[in-house]
Amino acid sequence: MATDEERELLAERFVTGNLYKLKRLTTMVQPEELAELINENKDIDYKKVFQVLDADMAIHTFENLDFDIQVELLRSFSIEQLTSTLNQISPDDRTALFEKLPEETLPRYLSLLSDEERKTAKELLQYPEDSIGRLMTPDFISVKEDWTVEHVLQYIRTYGKNSETLNLIYVTDTNGYLIDDIRVRQFLLSPLDKKVSDLMDHQFVSLNAKDDQEKAIDLFKQSDRVALPVTDFNGLLLGIITFDDVMDVMEEEDTEDIQKFGGTEALDEPYLKVSFREMISKRAGWLVVLFLGEMLTASAMGFFNDELNKAVILALFVPLIISSGGNSGSQAATLIIRAMALGEVTLENWWRVMRREFLSGLVLGGILAIIGFLRIAAWTFFTDIYGVHWFLIALTVSFTLVGVVMFGTLCGSMLPLILKKFGVDPAVSSAPFIATLVDVTGLIIYFSIAFLLLKGTLL
Repeated sequence: MATDEERELLAERFVTGNLYKLKRLTTMVQPEELAELINENKDIDYKKVFQVLDADMAIHTFENLDFDIQVELLRSFSIEQLTSTLNQISPDDRTALFEKLPEETLPRYLSLLSDEERKTAKELLQYPEDSIGRLMTPDFISVKEDWTVEHVLQYIRTYGKNSETLNLIYVTDTNGYLIDDIRVRQFLLSPLDKKVSDLMDHQFVSLNAKDDQEKAIDLFKQSDRVALPVTDFNGLLLGIITFDDVMDVMEEEDTEDIQKFGGTEALDEPYLKVSFREMISKRAGWLVVLFLGEMLTASAMGFFNDELNKAVILALFVPLIISSGGNSGSQAATLIIRAMALGEVTLENWWRVMRREFLSGLVLGGILAIIGFLRIAAWTFFTDIYGVHWFLIALTVSFTLVGVVMFGTLCGSMLPLILKKFGVDPAVSSAPFIATLVDVTGLIIYFSIAFLLLKGTLL
């Protein structure tokens, strides 16, 4: 793989090269690497690059380009180039392109497809958005259980070039229903006269075309497969989905969750390609919600205004209290959301999670309480800022830290599970949202404990 310096030099050559040099440069890179160079470097004249690419290289490069570049290329192609490209790109990549196109332009592109490819495209587009059916390709190899290994190998040589992958060969009955999958290496290492049925173990996994794409992610994590078969509800083999397609979905899902967790709506495009107006609209909503939430903090401070006037010293510890609660809540939320994404935690585990986080909050709060108490005690040797009632102030801060951290860990761990229960993405229980919620409750806990411990002295 090329280093960053080599990639920069290569990109520069693509920018400055004439057609002859571009032709030579394209022979030095793989289609995926060329697509990445074009995606990352706006100065590369990709329309000129496509003038020198051979047909196979052009198709594989096109499949890996960003959507906006694909659209610009389609607009620049002649009708012959356009027809050839749309008919030759793999069905799953074509579906990904078509589902992003404006609805009014889709019929024109569909009309350029052959009857067979148009039928395939329409069948894939009929599946719900974000379903496994949108990711699958009908290009696979299937064989019958009564075939010999020799028959299978001859069949692969004849039709294998059209398959998305040859790592796995699928076994179907006479009606096309999936009954097993077999690694191609088993055919290569078996006697030619051996039957397919002799190689079968019926230990296969499959996906339903209408299931959510996240199910495909989970199943790929559990199984040792580079591709998984996709069936209908009855088990009829419809297509396959490959690991590289699922990797793209995983990247999108992880990016969306991280953006939501940071307190913003998920961006529909890469950061640098999102318009300024859209960037503001995606971020403003959450900021307004969080701002309104923080107003409750101001309201809580106002409610305890009399206590603050009597013991101004209490205000010194407000930032410490609310930040400790927010930090503990954010920690817990991060751990639980990630554990849920990996399948380590489910809704059925809520009681174990609550018990675990209650004890964690108690211990973590205790650690901070001890540090807070020692800090106040140590300061009394150098200053009389805390007065004669420093011990009660230290106890107030210490008990509050235990309560706030416990509440933060419980809130941060339970909120994602509650949202999941009601069908809401757990990622929306973002760190800023947790912090805002804990800020308000932290103040209530703080001043309530202060009222109990300092009544008759400072209050």
